[in-house]
Amino acid sequence: MPGGRAFLDSNIPLYLIGSDLTKAAVADGLILAGGTISLQVLAEVATVARRKHALSWDEIEDVLGVLREVCDVVELTSRMFSHAVELARQTGYALDDCQIIAAALASGCDVLYSEDMQDGHEIDGVLTIRNPFKI
Repeated sequence: MPGGRAFLDSNIPLYLIGSDLTKAAVADGLILAGGTISLQVLAEVATVARRKHALSWDEIEDVLGVLREVCDVVELTSRMFSHAVELARQTGYALDDCQIIAAALASGCDVLYSEDMQDGHEIDGVLTIRNPFKI
């Protein structure tokens, strides 16, 4: 985590159960460094693990357990949701993505690792979105 706290979007831990070994290694390093995630990230990981990777619920619980053990987990609050709506209006990102951004900001993170949003985009002057797979 260069310089501070990192927030991980759901696509980062999902590479741990995918077939791309290069991205899995990057994701593993980010997760083991200890980041912050939200309950939304856990829910998205579970949904994709079940639908796209056909993991059993026991396997999904194992993955979620590791994430909860290694990462700080934050809950979405009403204030964070309101901020997410405003961020969606300002940035044009989907509300789901803006909930991730709002959680990262509320957690005091200065970097958000995501493959889905614009690499280098700075939010509110304090949070920078980084694609850890971009070379």
